[in-house]
Order: sequence, then structure tokens, then C-alpha cells
Amino acid sequence: MRIVVAPDSFGGTLSAREAAEAIAAGWRRAVPGDDVRIVPLADGGTGFAEVLHTALGGTVHTREVVGPLGDPVTGSWLEVDGTAYLECAAACGLHHVGRADRVPGAARSATSYGVGQLLADARSAGVRRIVVGLGGSATTDGGAGMLAALGLVPVDEDGLELPYGGAALATCARLDGDADLGGIEIVAASDVDNPLLGPHGAAAVFGPQKGADDAAVAELDAALGVFAGVLATFAGREVRDEAAAGAAGGLGAALLALGAGVVSGAGLVRELVGLDTELDAAAAGGGPAITGEGSFDWQSLRGKLITAVARGAADRGIPCVVLAGQVSVGRREAAAAGVDSAHGVADEFGLEASMADPAGTLAELAATVAPRWGR
Repeated sequence: MRIVVAPDSFGGTLSAREAAEAIAAGWRRAVPGDDVRIVPLADGGTGFAEVLHTALGGTVHTREVVGPLGDPVTGSWLEVDGTAYLECAAACGLHHVGRADRVPGAARSATSYGVGQLLADARSAGVRRIVVGLGGSATTDGGAGMLAALGLVPVDEDGLELPYGGAALATCARLDGDADLGGIEIVAASDVDNPLLGPHGAAAVFGPQKGADDAAVAELDAALGVFAGVLATFAGREVRDEAAAGAAGGLGAALLALGAGVVSGAGLVRELVGLDTELDAAAAGGGPAITGEGSFDWQSLRGKLITAVARGAADRGIPCVVLAGQVSVGRREAAAAGVDSAHGVADEFGLEASMADPAGTLAELAATVAPRWGR
């Protein structure tokens, strides 16, 4: 039987490749006769550029940029045949922010300035197209920092440059300067379709993950509302309610204002790494497709990677099985998304054990599940 193992990264514990290798190891141990193929995936968030580099090759460009808290961090982007693949988390990801720093103050002041520096670096390199993977950010600044790094500086009524962070956008009056992209095509590869504002927006949904309490969420949502008007004036249209405007702390809205097109990050990676070819082979060999991520929750059903794998499996009439760190999606919701079965490492072995040995417990979960689906 041919098995395709195609997971996303597992939060900050396992990369997509590490997760795939752990699942494959457990599966082979339990059902040694199965032909297990691994296809590490990403949906625009953490691991986006790494997965594409593994699949496509290309040149990795590395430079020091401003991190989410204003300190220097090392960022990178991938160049392949005139296209730059840039992962926003490389410059402003949560992994750059220690757990102790995920407090309301950091949530209010975190900046996407480093993302703009990576974009400017790719622009200077002469690429024709820049694909920005959105997800895993520590910021809720509406992409204001990114725009400032590109030459479009958010200022107040007196023309004074605003400090870093989303909270400062409450006094934003306009964008000063110019961001000459030289005709470069910009693509936003998003892991979610959330709008910028409101109960499903950047602050309300993702702010708490970044340390924002209720007061900070309300403050950031109000400030982003002000900035949405500034972006609308600049772009000549409203972008606040467009799909993916709320991605990566509102970075999606700024990219939309720059004229970016939006694609599914999961769908783009699925195409570039040849997942469909592997799913075809699995269908011919009896399936199933195995996917997963750190937390299989309601956000997973809003255009993230698991749904892309599940759709591909359903199109071929093969089962899709999810192995995740934690599972909070009900069976009915999972089935509606095309997932036949979902299993959580924490549910099986406990949260403490899963965090202490993420690869080992994930492999053990795969070994437990494999006999139900393998040869």
C-alpha cells in the first residue's frame, strides 16, 4: 500500500520535515510492508520557505533585519527562477519572541519592519515576483512596519513618524513617501482568510496568541480601524474586508493595498512540491493521505493546510487521516472538511509527554493508528 505523509510544522516543536519523518518512522514500524512517502508542507506560515527550498532548490539570501521587538534578528528569503519566496515569520515570527515577552505591551508594539527589509532586499536583487508567506507572526501592526521599511512611512497629523507597533496606529493620519516596487508582482500566500477588523479580525482572533489581553485586543482593533482608512485612501479602495486582510496581524491588508494578489498558501505549496502527483500514486496504491499540524482546531478549517490535503484526498476517493499535537475539532466538522479520522498526541499520551518528546510521541501515535489504515 502507498502512503503519503504530508504534514505542516508542529508549532515550535517540529519542522514539517521532522514531523513527516516521525510519522513515517512510526508507520513503518507498525506496518513495514507499506510504501511510505513523505511530502513536508507549509501553508504560508512558519516553514514556508524551508519546504519550498527542499522541493525547488534555489538560493537562500540571509540578512540582519529588525525583529518584532525592535532587536536585530537574522531573516532570509528564497530565490528561484526570478521569484522570491519570503516567509514573514522569518522576520517577525513568534519564535523571535520569548514566552515571557508575550505580554500586552509586546503585542501592542511588535513590528513587521523586518518583513519590509526582506522585501526591499528581494527588490534590489532584481526579482520579477515576490511571494510573501503569511502566518506565524508576532505582530498586529497592519503591516505598517513593512510599509515604513519600503518607504511608505505612517505619520500622524503633524507629519511625525509613528513608533513601532499596532497601538500607535490610533493616531495615523497618512502614509508619507513612496514604495517603488518597479513593476514587481506581489503575491500574498495566506494561511487564513480572516478580515482585518472585528470578531474574526487580526486582533480578536490572533492577538491573544501574541500576548494581547482583552484590553489590548480592543485597543489594537480600534487602531487597525484607523489604519484601515489610511490604507483605503492610499489604495483607492477598501481592503479591510478582503480575504486575508487580517492574516499575519494585518500584514495581508498592507500587501493588498500595495496591489498584491492573494493565493492559498497551502494550495501554492501543494502545487509546487508535487503533492497531487504523490496523491495520485497513493490512490493507485490504496492510500491513505496522512497530514497534521500542531493544533487541529477551528482555524485549521479556514483555508489552512489540512483542508488542502483533505480536498486532494477526497478528489481521489482516498481517506485523509490527521495526526496532530492536539485535536479540538469535532468529528462532524472534521468530516465536513474531508477528514476521515483525527488523532492527537496530547490526547493519547498527555501534554507533558508530547512536549518532552514531540518526535517520539508523534511516531508512537502513527504506529498506533497505522494498523487501522495500513495494509
